[in-house]
Amino acid sequence: MVDSQYYLPNDIGVSALECGEAFRLLSPQEKMYAHYLSRAAWYGGLAVLLQTSPESVDIFVLLQKIFRRQAPAELEKVATAAGLSSEDYQAFLVYAAGLYANMGNYKSFGDTKFIPNLPKFKALVWASQAFQEQSTEMEALWNSCSCLLYSLEDRQKQLGLGDKGITTYFSGNCCLEDAEVAQKFLDSKKLSAYNTRLFKKDNGGKVCYEVRLASAVQKDCAVEGECESCCGNYSFEDKEFIVRRGDYAPLMEKVCSYLQQAEVYAANENQKKMIEEYRRSFTLGSIEAHKEGSRYWIKDKGPIVESYIGFIESYRDPFGSRGEFEGFVAVVNKAMSERFAKLVSSAEVLLPELPWPREFEKDKFLKPDFTSLDVLTFAGSGIPAGINIPNYDDIRQSEGFKNVSLGNVLAVAYSTKKEKLTFLEEADKDLFLKWKSPSFEVQVGLHELLGHGSGKLFVEDDKGKFNFDQSKVINPETGELVSSWYRGSETWDSKFSTIASSYEECRAECVGLYLCLNKQVLSIFGHEGQDAMDVVYVNWLSMVRAGLLGLEFYTPESKSWRQAHMQARFVILRVLLEAGEGLVGLEEVTGQDGKPDARITVDRSKIPTVGKDAINSFLRKLQVYKATADVEGGRALYDKYSTVSDSGAHNFLRLRETVLLRKEARKMFVQANTRVNGDNVELVEYEGNAAGLIRSFTERFQDDADQLEADLLQLNRRDAPCWLFELGSLLPPPGY
Repeated sequence: MVDSQYYLPNDIGVSALECGEAFRLLSPQEKMYAHYLSRAAWYGGLAVLLQTSPESVDIFVLLQKIFRRQAPAELEKVATAAGLSSEDYQAFLVYAAGLYANMGNYKSFGDTKFIPNLPKFKALVWASQAFQEQSTEMEALWNSCSCLLYSLEDRQKQLGLGDKGITTYFSGNCCLEDAEVAQKFLDSKKLSAYNTRLFKKDNGGKVCYEVRLASAVQKDCAVEGECESCCGNYSFEDKEFIVRRGDYAPLMEKVCSYLQQAEVYAANENQKKMIEEYRRSFTLGSIEAHKEGSRYWIKDKGPIVESYIGFIESYRDPFGSRGEFEGFVAVVNKAMSERFAKLVSSAEVLLPELPWPREFEKDKFLKPDFTSLDVLTFAGSGIPAGINIPNYDDIRQSEGFKNVSLGNVLAVAYSTKKEKLTFLEEADKDLFLKWKSPSFEVQVGLHELLGHGSGKLFVEDDKGKFNFDQSKVINPETGELVSSWYRGSETWDSKFSTIASSYEECRAECVGLYLCLNKQVLSIFGHEGQDAMDVVYVNWLSMVRAGLLGLEFYTPESKSWRQAHMQARFVILRVLLEAGEGLVGLEEVTGQDGKPDARITVDRSKIPTVGKDAINSFLRKLQVYKATADVEGGRALYDKYSTVSDSGAHNFLRLRETVLLRKEARKMFVQANTRVNGDNVELVEYEGNAAGLIRSFTERFQDDADQLEADLLQLNRRDAPCWLFELGSLLPPPGY
């Protein structure tokens, strides 16, 4: 019997992202700008299919062909005639919606595979109009993905590197050691891994690695500017490396084409130069060009239409260095943005409150934009609640960054309507319902601005110049002079690799917990007196509960975490439990249904004392290890609290089973499309259900659907042999 965690439930929450009012307030020029940026984002987002699993592209194309010819309502009649029950057909729609929402058949939040919860998938494919019209092509598509569609062999249950899971950031014969030597090579050439994939081959008995850059240009000829000398053959540590361009080339061409059209409607020179550099980046595979575009983006203060695009977050690279493509376009929510602007203005007063010496903070706080946005488009594998970007350490440290809170995402994702309030005491539930969303708004603001936006990295550049006084700065954890730092081209991601993402999320979450105790912060968000105290309590209670819920994202077989944020929250739960003195309670109980359950409690009177002291000490350690590039110390600390075992005061392995028993599926979002009609841009909205989500995707790519699908399949076929190592007999041979 298949574990239910690998199915998406038929009653999964699906909600439309409301952006109609914000869009209608835009000028005609702003609407055109938003439209073409959205098109660029959506086409680039298709690269995520190729970054997720070997079968994702084939499943996507199969579904597109079916739904382009028959909308969900029409296809339902065919399904009934083919012998599917209404529950079976709903399961089919939910699976298809899940594939679109996650841009692949692995959950974007948790990296677990999901499979169709119906046995008659093939019967429906064969009965579809698409099959009647193109039976040979549809049968070939089905044969190429049908085994992997349902397969739950141990390695295929989750994303991972080597024997820990599936990844298409690396060829199937790569392991952690290959990722490490490739990172050393990239560092030696001052190349970023963000827009690369790694393919390991045998060249006459000698190991050869291909580093492939995402670019529209496929030839490795010399071109003007950065990257002209990076492509070619190299020898490094007795291994061969080939750096070449052309990954996702047809998709990058579309991205560049739409960006060029968006540039015509840019509001200012910063936006124009930003887009020019993005185009250069996606044309040549140049991260340096993307960094330059990001600099112009930072300078573009307070735009009405905000956007960002590229290979951004490294959560899903098992090694933690390669970025998943994402692009968003959003409209500023002025009322909410005023609160965040006040928080930015208070940042220089709040930063000294953080528990590390002044030398461990940036020399100067570069006040960023911090806006609340209503999302029009968010292309990629999932939609976050807030963002702090760019992720380039050198820019963040000395030039600045931007923060955004995605208001319409928060309104839907963190709504308490229909939520199962698991693991809470009855006495806490009403308070939790009332303050969950407001408290999370405070946490997101602090997490993004003063979490990700705080803290210095100690660096020695290529010329031997230090950004700190190594003869005076004392490590507060040892009482001795700082003895380690980042050298040359080393970055936070390249040094801390596999734990970097989760560790940094944990640091930012701790900053949020710590500073939400500040009355000035609470006042900025409109909370005073008892209301402010309730917001603090629910914020801490939410974090503790999230730490328990995080166990869903731990895989005992490989002893690995599949989601950076949830690992971070579990770590914080462990820290607060360790603090003792009755601050946090966690006990296993029997539920009213007779099944295992659990209850968490937080003593609100001890949050400002025991709780604050515990976070103070832990947060200081996190920052010190990060600032000093102390990988050994940081990893030992983080691994200690990340451990999930059945020993000690709490049996977390058994609690994990309870969490899985009572888990609730993550919501999916339906996003609108934009369409040019003469001189106007129309917003096309869809119903908030699985059918609406499906329609949004089929209509999104209908203009050049046949060519696009052919391009995707060709890209996937080219690399099919590279996945044979990890998929074994399940993957048909090349040429299928």
